[in-house]
Amino acid sequence: MLSDRYEVGEVIGRGGMASVYRGRDLTLGREVAIKILESDLAADATFRTRFRLEAQAASRMSHPTIVRVYDAGEDVETDADGTTRAVPYIVMELVSGQTLKEIIAAGPVSIDDAIHYTDGILEALEYSHRAGVVHRDIKPGNVMVTSAGQVKVMDFGIARAVSDSSSTVAETTQILGTAAYFSPEQAKGEPVDSRADVYSAGVVLYELLTGRPPFRGESPVAVAYQHVSETPVAPSEIVDTVPRSLDAVVLRALAKDPYQRYQDAGSFRAALDATRDGRTPSRKQVGALTSELYGANPRQAAETARSLRQLSTDTTMRRTQAGPPAAWIWAGIAVIAVVLISVLFWVLNNRPGTTVPDNARVVPDVVTMTWDRANELMFEQDLDTERLDERNDQIAEGNVIRTDPAAGTTVAPGQLVKVYVSTGQKMSTVPTLAGLSTDAATTALTSAGLTLGAVTTRNDPDLTADTVISADPAEGSEIAVGSAVNLVVASGKVTLVDVVGYTAEAAQRALSADTLKLVPTIVEDPGCPANPGRPTVAAQSLAPGDVPIHSTVELTVCTGR
Repeated sequence: MLSDRYEVGEVIGRGGMASVYRGRDLTLGREVAIKILESDLAADATFRTRFRLEAQAASRMSHPTIVRVYDAGEDVETDADGTTRAVPYIVMELVSGQTLKEIIAAGPVSIDDAIHYTDGILEALEYSHRAGVVHRDIKPGNVMVTSAGQVKVMDFGIARAVSDSSSTVAETTQILGTAAYFSPEQAKGEPVDSRADVYSAGVVLYELLTGRPPFRGESPVAVAYQHVSETPVAPSEIVDTVPRSLDAVVLRALAKDPYQRYQDAGSFRAALDATRDGRTPSRKQVGALTSELYGANPRQAAETARSLRQLSTDTTMRRTQAGPPAAWIWAGIAVIAVVLISVLFWVLNNRPGTTVPDNARVVPDVVTMTWDRANELMFEQDLDTERLDERNDQIAEGNVIRTDPAAGTTVAPGQLVKVYVSTGQKMSTVPTLAGLSTDAATTALTSAGLTLGAVTTRNDPDLTADTVISADPAEGSEIAVGSAVNLVVASGKVTLVDVVGYTAEAAQRALSADTLKLVPTIVEDPGCPANPGRPTVAAQSLAPGDVPIHSTVELTVCTGR
């Protein structure tokens, strides 16, 4: 039991940083997934603080393609020797299905499915980036696919908590274990933005198309080096059924320079959708794009170098014409050297200064960071801060919207910087909907600033058709205004079983049970021979299947000789 509220059940998944358990929220009476952090991470107080803040920020996001984070907390566990240790956990939506990692491992994925899965990931990223949340750890293991084919991305905010609490890139790599999906800027330990998620989504698309990531190595460091410096092989060169139109999309998403990638998830989705219209670039066009994004092909450069070395050591080749006099050659080299030195001297002496004077400070860019992190950075720059709360639907609660003066402005030490912090989206409470009709429930949702989501039917022996049985999120839940609430409504029917051949008593008992609550009546038929000592049902007035609740079912029992 965690925090006297969450009942922890069996393990349903394990990862490098946490284990996931099936659980139950005893307060709201719903099934949940509970992720409990490993003890080595839990021992880091800085990590626990960042983890809680990032998980709370992720909990503000509500979208069909994102696994909901319901709660984040910390409990205390006492060991056998009496020592206590923190147990950080998060409570998430319980999703039934497979991870994308399991789907890829099971065998080749069709082109249409690869596009569908990637589009779902990008839809989630498009929403999260608008909310100011960068995932930082997009990989097949963090993507669920339900039995209905719905894509759901999980672990938003957790990667940032880990990376912000790690002092080195090596530690971050060790914790996350996902170097195969790093962006080049993550591999180099540089600050990242939403375009890092675009790159990782491109890696996932590459693996869906080819069955393997674009870069592989014996260690995470080797893979990280390839992300920074190597040119990926076009997917169609690995699997010839991949259309070249997807080559162009993947190569653009995997550009080393963030400014050469798709600048947001929406642009990536649009390019992916455009591949369906049948337009296919030529092999020459794909090669030109590769050259533009990655420079000269490394394999071609290696072949050229090998050929030059062979020519320089081949003593069988002879000149077919006389060369210029040696004096002219050395004079030309001397002139070129003088010109190059002069140009270099001019460039070094005319380059603008890039250092900031000791008596000045530059306002750091803290947009989308948490208030605590922004305040730390301002303090490090010897700047004073004033927090101003402001509602914002695009930036998650507790994250910075903007600063005044703006980022990059040069100011004096001790300058007061106003930091505008988001109070998040306007929230609403899911009203009581059970027992209402669908129309009445829709009216109640509209009054609360919410919308009607998916409506599914379920048989219930007590409720008339179109009566609401339950809602998801449950009544009393706090969710963002404009969010959709899914309903389960009664069908007004129950499923009648075939009781022909039952004894009359057993058939009546089965039909009047609490799960059906039908009304059985016995009709005697003297026209057919009775079964002595064991009257059995020869026919029933309603065929097996769904029938209206409280229906009367006539059971024919033979009474003839």
